Amino acid sequence: MIVNGKEVHLEAKVFLLDFLKKHNYDLNRIAVEKNGMIVPKKSFDTELICNNDKIEIVNFVGGG
Repeated sequence: MIVNGKEVHLEAKVFLLDFLKKHNYDLNRIAVEKNGMIVPKKSFDTELICNNDKIEIVNFVGGG
């Protein structure tokens, strides 16, 4: 699987939510794209990801 341009190996399919929590992403400050399509936050706990996927995770940064 490719995550933000870097190769990541998964032992098995995993729910996106579990992957994000394991890698300490702030769920309130990110957007996720899987294989070119935005994944709605309400689907993080049901969206499976595997080694064939390309994932982009964008962190929102506040400021002004």
